[in-house]
Amino acid sequence: MDWQGMALTASVWVLPVLIAVTFHEAAHGWVAWRLGDDTAYRMGRVTFNPFRHIDPFGTILLPALLLFASGGRIMFGFAKPVPVDFRALRQPRRDMVIVAAAGPGSNLILAILSAVLMHGLTFLSGDVYQWVGYNLVNSVRINLLLCVFNMLPLPPLDGGRVAVGILPASLARPLARLERAGFLIILAAIFILPWIGDKLGVDLNVFWWLVGVPTEYLMEIVFTMTGHL
Repeated sequence: MDWQGMALTASVWVLPVLIAVTFHEAAHGWVAWRLGDDTAYRMGRVTFNPFRHIDPFGTILLPALLLFASGGRIMFGFAKPVPVDFRALRQPRRDMVIVAAAGPGSNLILAILSAVLMHGLTFLSGDVYQWVGYNLVNSVRINLLLCVFNMLPLPPLDGGRVAVGILPASLARPLARLERAGFLIILAAIFILPWIGDKLGVDLNVFWWLVGVPTEYLMEIVFTMTGHL
């Protein structure tokens, strides 16, 4: 087994993942703090220390399983949710949308910044050039994956909270009630439906349709915007 190769592969994925999830969660906490709720701030979650945000399953195990199972095509993860007391926000319904959108928004900004920084690779060479280049490309992919995935309109994802905040009450209430089952629905879409599809000979990779394809499209846009295509 090529342990050196595995260590190199891990090193160019772990750093972008840690940065992506750390900024995502810190953005939620910081925006909530600025809008009137200091719960995350008091709990030390408005920080760029990744160890305050890491979830062993969501940040480490699940991304690794998806990465290796998909041959490097699919990877996403999540960190420990930042606690937000929506009642403490100045305008709860409006501010809930802003707080929820802050995480995916930070990932979009990081993806664009990573693509811009790729222009600096011309100043590097050899192994350093290769290692930094892989990190930046993976950073673009990971941050866009997190952005797209988290904006799916299903609680407890950020997109679900945004949808609950902007939809009429008659639609927002039943959507909000899905929060308890939301995580199970997500896991079923990622693992169970593709497995059933393989048995039936049908493509049921819903995760790839809803997240993978839009992410690939966004990557083309970001690389075009930043002068790489």
